[in-house]
Amino acid sequence: MHLCAKALCDRSVCFSYCTFKFNASVNSADSRQQEDDSSFSLITWNIDGLDLGNLKERASGICSYLTLYSPDVVFLQEVIPPHLCLLQMRAGSYTIIPGNIDGYFTVIMLKKSRVKLLKHEIIPFPTTSMMRNLLVVHVSISGNELCLMTSHLESTKNHSKERVKQLQMVLNKMQKESESTTVIFGGDTNLRDNEVTKLGNLPNGITDIWEFLGKPQHCRYTWDTHSNTNLDAEYKCKMRFDRIYFRPAADGAQIIPRSMDLIGLEKLDCGRFPSDHWGLLCNFDVIL
Repeated sequence: MHLCAKALCDRSVCFSYCTFKFNASVNSADSRQQEDDSSFSLITWNIDGLDLGNLKERASGICSYLTLYSPDVVFLQEVIPPHLCLLQMRAGSYTIIPGNIDGYFTVIMLKKSRVKLLKHEIIPFPTTSMMRNLLVVHVSISGNELCLMTSHLESTKNHSKERVKQLQMVLNKMQKESESTTVIFGGDTNLRDNEVTKLGNLPNGITDIWEFLGKPQHCRYTWDTHSNTNLDAEYKCKMRFDRIYFRPAADGAQIIPRSMDLIGLEKLDCGRFPSDHWGLLCNFDVIL
């Protein structure tokens, strides 16, 4: 969600005083968990860095969830420079790849003990008016090559045409990747279902993981102003803005989505949720 007009955030806001020991907590979580090559986990979350209210507390809340779940891969959207600073200081067990360093942007985080970064690229959306792009990383997990992508597609109903153009670029990129590579795209798509229909639905071989799992109702709506009061919105709306798309490899190990859940559903001590979006936690099985 959100318009780029809010992107001119106060960059003097600093999280260096955040007392949350993220790096130590994540490392201890790693030491408690046995590395398991038969599965991996991914979180995608728009963390609403453009809302400056309770920024420190909400950033700490985001870190708490990452520590709790210790995902192998993290896609974040609406990250602002102080968030990046905090992650770089506290998340030493992750490789952190930002899609930009100014305004607001996406970030991909890769757990160093499980995920090896091979290369990355940033693909611009040439006609965006909201600083949006596609962040792509190529990685190896347990010897299996994956292409991981995140984006924050153009926001609001009025920018549907641009959003659909961006979606088409994402799908084209997914299709062009080597057939030996598993491709996963996740992020805040801002999509309405009819916009996917306009493209003739998803191309053959590319699956919406929520649909693949049988459309579980408990994680259908990721932006829900009925349940999430952060925006104090007078209008009530439930949308499936945050999505994860998947294209399996044609040969080799098969990576199969197993489950999906919402995270960030509890209010923090400040009385607000970590973000106006719920996060998505997705678990995958690796079948050799």
